[in-house]
Amino acid sequence: MVWITKLLLLPVMFFLGAALPTSGYAEKQFKSVTGPCNLHFPRDHGPHQDFRTEWWYYTGHLESEEGHGFGFQLTFFRSRVTPPATVRYPPESPSAWRTDQLYLAHAALTDIPGQDFFHAEQMARAALGMAGASQEGDSTSIFLKHWYARIEPHIHKLGAETDDFSVQLTLKPAKSPVPHGNSGYSLKGRKKESASCYYSMTRLQATGSVFLQNEEYPVKGLAWMDHEFSSAPLEADLVGWDWFSLQFNDNTELMIYLLRQDDGEYSPASSGTFVEPAGRVQHLSREMIDVEILEVWESPRSAAIYPARWRIRIKPLDLELIVRPTLADQEMLTPESTRVTYWEGSVSANGSIEGNALHGAGYVELTGYAKKFDAPM
Repeated sequence: MVWITKLLLLPVMFFLGAALPTSGYAEKQFKSVTGPCNLHFPRDHGPHQDFRTEWWYYTGHLESEEGHGFGFQLTFFRSRVTPPATVRYPPESPSAWRTDQLYLAHAALTDIPGQDFFHAEQMARAALGMAGASQEGDSTSIFLKHWYARIEPHIHKLGAETDDFSVQLTLKPAKSPVPHGNSGYSLKGRKKESASCYYSMTRLQATGSVFLQNEEYPVKGLAWMDHEFSSAPLEADLVGWDWFSLQFNDNTELMIYLLRQDDGEYSPASSGTFVEPAGRVQHLSREMIDVEILEVWESPRSAAIYPARWRIRIKPLDLELIVRPTLADQEMLTPESTRVTYWEGSVSANGSIEGNALHGAGYVELTGYAKKFDAPM
């Protein structure tokens, strides 16, 4: 998110005395996505600052030598608050605080054996060294205060420290970047500009450490990375989305995003991607995907009712799965950053493909259940 894909969860915010533009005229001042993105790496790991919204999103599962399992999430959001066409250089009132970029970040840790969930958030303007994203040569750096992601040609490094937990990880890609949709052009509605540029690193070998409750755990495992940028708002009839990223024991991966309409149906723009062991990619249209909700969970805080167990069928692959949260309560409340309440959590998956047993793990993101999602992507 895509997120999901991840259409970004940014509310209308006030920043440096100016509101984030929401009119159709203002939206046209941002660079838009209207066709194949033709992504090139390592260039497109870096920031795309003329677009309104962008995020770098990491999730995964880790395990200590003693078998203590964790799920983790670390996401950096960039929001451009002033369209490029309206920026004056030099500014009329120069200030070290002045910037047209806002950064937000979410971190979460699921303690699977302990059945506990921890999350934290950060926000800062891209000024005075508080936050930013940059690219130098083949390397990309994203940071917000002491949280960071550094993307080098052959490794990604992540770090976040919160009051409850910290993670320090090194990730090594086992597969090349996977562009979704049409060469990274990921359609999210009826209009051609209702789209994002979206790709994933679907299999990252992870090593590092988790610190929780005064104990340090050396860990290893698998991670997933999404990078997405766009300037489009969600179309008016969409209330939110359900997004799945799943990694399987046969060295395959599956991404699905389901855009939910206000009539209760999934948008025809919903789609997915299946990645074969050698990295070959198969695009999945809405008609190929069948998702059935088998169980729900009600949040004691927001009163939102979220799906909590699913049956997924991918018809052309002869793939059938049961997907379950490793912990029911993985709800994210973010009053000090995006101000969006959503469910983002660790899941397990078990089933079969072409009659052969299949199991794995992944992450699910659920938005628009506490309140209709009407922020920009």
